[in-house]
Amino acid sequence: MSVRQQRWDIFCRVVDNYGDIGVCWRLARQLAHEHGRELRLWVDDLTVAAKLVPGLRVDAENQQIDGIKVRAWQPAFVVDDVAEVVIEAFACELPDPYLHAMAMRSTAPVWINLDYLTAETWTQGFHLQPSPHPRWPLRKTFYFPGFDADTGGLLREQDLFTRRDTCQVSAEIRRSAALRISLFCYPHAPIAALLQSMADSPRAVHCLVPESSILPQIAAFFGLPALHAGERRQQGALTLDILPFLTQDDYDQLLWSCDLNFVRGEDSWIRALWAAKPFIWQPYRQQDALHLVKLQAFLVRYQADAVLEQLHAAWVAGPWQTQAWQAVVERLPSLQTQAKQHCAQLAELPDLAAKLVIFCENFS
Repeated sequence: MSVRQQRWDIFCRVVDNYGDIGVCWRLARQLAHEHGRELRLWVDDLTVAAKLVPGLRVDAENQQIDGIKVRAWQPAFVVDDVAEVVIEAFACELPDPYLHAMAMRSTAPVWINLDYLTAETWTQGFHLQPSPHPRWPLRKTFYFPGFDADTGGLLREQDLFTRRDTCQVSAEIRRSAALRISLFCYPHAPIAALLQSMADSPRAVHCLVPESSILPQIAAFFGLPALHAGERRQQGALTLDILPFLTQDDYDQLLWSCDLNFVRGEDSWIRALWAAKPFIWQPYRQQDALHLVKLQAFLVRYQADAVLEQLHAAWVAGPWQTQAWQAVVERLPSLQTQAKQHCAQLAELPDLAAKLVIFCENFS
């Protein structure tokens, strides 16, 4: 296929709260802004998407935000035209009418299944593997993001580190003596135990919590029926602030300004890595404890320090260990140095959007 292909369609089903749409929106913005692609983003839940996309109207089936056309993916799907590149995000399954329209084109579009990120080594053998459609003359390509040259890379905007470094210089000027921590996790994490460890800390802790599904657990820790954005609570050495729901750009700035970040899922995981700060990652829980396999693969790939491994185990698998928390706090300076080194090493690889564009331009 020639390099003239410009129009891309990205299909996204909102499955895991904000993770799927978060990745798709970042990818769409980068493809449009840095690579000049004409983008349509099809989303099945505009209400959730509107939390991440400022200005998005939940009642509009067709709108343009930040240079990207956002279309409501309705159950009764009507095809007007088909793009040259079609991305099926996270095996969301394209609508049958769209598949039929793809098959009717004189030249089939480049059809990509953008899969979830994992550090497991098996992805290197499956990345870019073709999958013929059983009924139509179409071929889907499996595309695996990853941490190695043999995978699809990681989402990373061209100006990301410039913005990060500028923000971190400003944060250093305003820094207090308190340990600054961001907390974004799934509700089944040992949240109360972590907060108690913070409250018992010999050093003051300032914990910043973006508005999310964990507010009931935090309210219960403080003996309250509920907590809302803008509220501050204190116990022992812990001062905790509930932040309003953050846009992606604002969330990046939060990660950049903290000493330690607790993150979850996929989108915030990678943003924590690019923040070049120590972090604790909680993968999405899967059957048969597959999320623990995924976590261990990343810790090996990341060459995680032993104290980080211990705190990950306590946070994700249990039981909670205050000693593991204290060990990480004591080692933060050296963990900070390691985080910068790992970030710099991964930044030497091409980013996901750039690799996607090159693959599609050379597709045959």
